[in-house]
Amino acid sequence: MYFELKSYNELSKEELYEIIQLRVLVFVIEQDCPYQDLDNKDQDSYHLMQRDENNRLMGYLRIVKPGISYEEPSLGRIVTHPDFRRQGWGVPLVEKGISFITNQLKKDSIRISAQMYLRKFYEGIGFKQVSEEYLEDNIPHMEMLFENKVQA
Repeated sequence: MYFELKSYNELSKEELYEIIQLRVLVFVIEQDCPYQDLDNKDQDSYHLMQRDENNRLMGYLRIVKPGISYEEPSLGRIVTHPDFRRQGWGVPLVEKGISFITNQLKKDSIRISAQMYLRKFYEGIGFKQVSEEYLEDNIPHMEMLFENKVQA
């Protein structure tokens, strides 16, 4: 398993196609959520791809720069391909996104909009719920915040 991180302009057509295909498979078809996935945030985001030894796209997330979705940077469109679920691959994907934000963007806080059923998953990584439940695309969500505790 390995990771690739690219800006929007660095993505090849094939990579962009793979990403959109995975997002549609999970967010539109599997979750029966016929809402617009393409929200004009991809162009100003970094794209983290998680691949297996055969170069298959296992997982994906986008790193949204500060000031676009929230004041803080954000992780979004976090997705694991159905063939790779329940094998522990989601945690390293999210941790890699956090690492990029804290080490490269030099930001200590990350805000996400998470589906309610994934609360324990994100809490296990260090996120804390900071909002009441709300509907986003007719699916229960909550805002969560990760704060990197830097030791002095």
